[in-house]
Amino acid sequence: MRRQDREVTEISDILSIVDRAKVLHLGLLAAEYPYIVPLHYGYELVDGTLVFFMHSAEEGYKLDLIRNNSNVCVELECDIELISGGDNPCQYGSAFASVLGWGSAEIVSDEEEKIKGLRLLMKNQTGRDFEIDSKTTSSVEVIKVVVTEFTAKSRPMPQ
Repeated sequence: MRRQDREVTEISDILSIVDRAKVLHLGLLAAEYPYIVPLHYGYELVDGTLVFFMHSAEEGYKLDLIRNNSNVCVELECDIELISGGDNPCQYGSAFASVLGWGSAEIVSDEEEKIKGLRLLMKNQTGRDFEIDSKTTSSVEVIKVVVTEFTAKSRPMPQ
């Protein structure tokens, strides 16, 4: 990372960013160009690995891309705020916190894992626990992304 002064290394701080960001940008590999789609998500940390769950319609381009090539990247950001440079446009900037990660995606077929993923998604998005049953899971696909490598950066607002 070029700006090591902005690097976030403590896992608790990284998870705080993941908690505050409510939209994950999923980068998929298409034929000629990358394909990026914003998604709501839930997550868990398993043995130092970030595992994200997202839901989807039962058909669509992103599912086709995952089936074709499971390599993905993710990006999450929060705390975005303009840093004023006054009358000097070159002094403007942005406060932010972000996480980038690389891993693989799969379409979940196991019923219990689909339920778990949807529960994590709803908990992350609403702060509430929901009962999820097979009727709910029968009308959606659940995407699981296992992120094996990730980095985080933060630039807080100046005091």
